[in-house]
Amino acid sequence: NGSILNLIDARYAFLNEALATHYGIPGVMGPEFRKVMLPDGKRGGILSMASVLTVSSYATRTSPVLRGKWVLENILNAPPPPPPPDVQLLDEKVVGTKMSMREQLKLHRSNATCASCHARMDVLGFGLENYDAIGAWRSKDGAFDLDASGTLPSGETFTGPEQLKKILASNPKPFADCFAEKLLTFALGRGIERTDRRNVAAIVQAASTQQFKLQAFIVEIVKSAPFQKRRPEAPKL
Repeated sequence: NGSILNLIDARYAFLNEALATHYGIPGVMGPEFRKVMLPDGKRGGILSMASVLTVSSYATRTSPVLRGKWVLENILNAPPPPPPPDVQLLDEKVVGTKMSMREQLKLHRSNATCASCHARMDVLGFGLENYDAIGAWRSKDGAFDLDASGTLPSGETFTGPEQLKKILASNPKPFADCFAEKLLTFALGRGIERTDRRNVAAIVQAASTQQFKLQAFIVEIVKSAPFQKRRPEAPKL
């Protein structure tokens, strides 16, 4: 019954020897997963999980765009619109050799059509660039030193994933909204509709008075009208 904010930033992770080795965390032996206290803020929470970092990358390189989009959709509850059909792709041949990923995306944002969405996505993805395409820690992007800093639309600045996670966890409302919507979707077996928004808001408000504990979300969902009631079925002709 921990706080859901531990999903964003936690000082522990569940590891076995293979995963701990991948993360660079010593002293974990054997195939069994167990709770391990972390030595620093490089890991902890879903944003630093190798699985999440891998599915939000391409096969051969990271993607600040995909990672930023993942954060917008699954943490901030603000999914971006789909890209235009004629979007210009990055020049894969120069990434990491003649030009850093940050420089490539800066050129990409010079297109006014792309700039509005990329201004939101890219900065979040840059904060996770210390993780390579399968989630191992790194300090270089090919031949270039990594710059994992950014400034959010709110004006808050960060350098690296540890500071980014703390900023996201310090404003829990967007993530609580997102979590409640996804958990309610699972509970109902259907998507969230406009008429459900008031119930989602009530679930989040009640959970906020209990430090956003997981059981509070579950109980409030079970008590909610969408969970307890069904619409009458249309008469069969």
